[in-house]
Amino acid sequence: MNHARPRLVVIGNGMAGMRAVEELLQLAPGLYDISVFGAEPYGNYNRILLSMLLSGEKIIDEIMLHTPAWYAEHGVALHAGDPVVAIDRRRRRVHSRKGIELAYDRLLIATGSQPVMLPLPGNDLPGVIGFRGIDDVQQMLQAASAYRRAVVIGGGLLGIEAANGLSRRGMQVTLIHRSDVLLEQQLNADAAGLLSQHLQARGLSLRLKANTQALHGGERVEWVELADGSRIEAELVVMAVGVRPDIALAKSCGLYCERGIVVDDTLQTYDPHIYAVGECVQHRRLTFGLVAPVWEQARVCASHLARVGHRRYRSVRTATKLKVTGIDLYSAGDVIGGAGTEDLVLRDPRRGIYKRLVLKDNQVIGAVLYGDVRDGGWYFELIEQGADIAGIRDRLLFGRQYCQAHAAQLEATA
Repeated sequence: MNHARPRLVVIGNGMAGMRAVEELLQLAPGLYDISVFGAEPYGNYNRILLSMLLSGEKIIDEIMLHTPAWYAEHGVALHAGDPVVAIDRRRRRVHSRKGIELAYDRLLIATGSQPVMLPLPGNDLPGVIGFRGIDDVQQMLQAASAYRRAVVIGGGLLGIEAANGLSRRGMQVTLIHRSDVLLEQQLNADAAGLLSQHLQARGLSLRLKANTQALHGGERVEWVELADGSRIEAELVVMAVGVRPDIALAKSCGLYCERGIVVDDTLQTYDPHIYAVGECVQHRRLTFGLVAPVWEQARVCASHLARVGHRRYRSVRTATKLKVTGIDLYSAGDVIGGAGTEDLVLRDPRRGIYKRLVLKDNQVIGAVLYGDVRDGGWYFELIEQGADIAGIRDRLLFGRQYCQAHAAQLEATA
């Protein structure tokens, strides 16, 4: 390698770090010698599609974003299956688990997040796992081929996707959720009710408003005890109760962290040689779990690494989709509403369609769509633009086409 060039070391071979590398290679192709260290023994893959790998709708090759050949082609040295275990900030060097020591001029930390494992008795039994990587999916698939019953704890997006995938693999699945509605951060009670009915119709058992007390078993987990004393038999327990930024490495080298690694608007940490992006960072008190803000962080960070830095990162609003085939769900903005807001609601229970728009001062501030999500992107644009919808208010629920057709009609008759 030509060491006249500055050296960029990337810790974390996931979506955030590699998106930043990709953007950097477009902006300044020959600027750095780039080395990437990843804990997993693969190239970079699309974590968002893990639920489709689990359900059998995708195979591993289809979720790969950067194959080993891509790294070679772009002159990026990949150390897969070899995480960095120590950072020496004074000498500006990293040390990997396999004993590689590498100097850096710029360091990019993209260690992502770790699944939260509930501190329950029995949570260390074989058969109790999180849902975060390809290895977790492979453990679930092995369990599905050997055992019959599974419990998924957590009724958020990931929990529902895991439960659906295991069910499609032939397991009897019980989904346990502590709230009385699924996806309570994205949905209101009506839409959550439709979702519950739909999942139960597919054979999932739901235990809502339920708290897990303990996991029991001998050589493997065998049953789950709930706070009300009831027990659910299961040879596989998947915890999908959220993630927390993985900041252990950053903390160990003395970088300033709160809930995440604290970064400024250029994604720089308190050490000017070190940047951080993705689910491990905290920007203006916020941490991140969705892909849209992470892509924007990667873009801003790459521009500063490429020395064309004029961009600033600002937190963006995001929309949520459920990746369960046959269930269409879209949610964006403020879906709960509050003082001074009003709702436009369309319900068609027979067709399983529900739409709710939250309005304030003639602007759309939130949208929940279930069963028909075609106009999700358009509603999201209206939210982003703060568009005045007074003129189309009575047609808004029927979607973009209907509103535009009406506008065209008015123009024609004017």
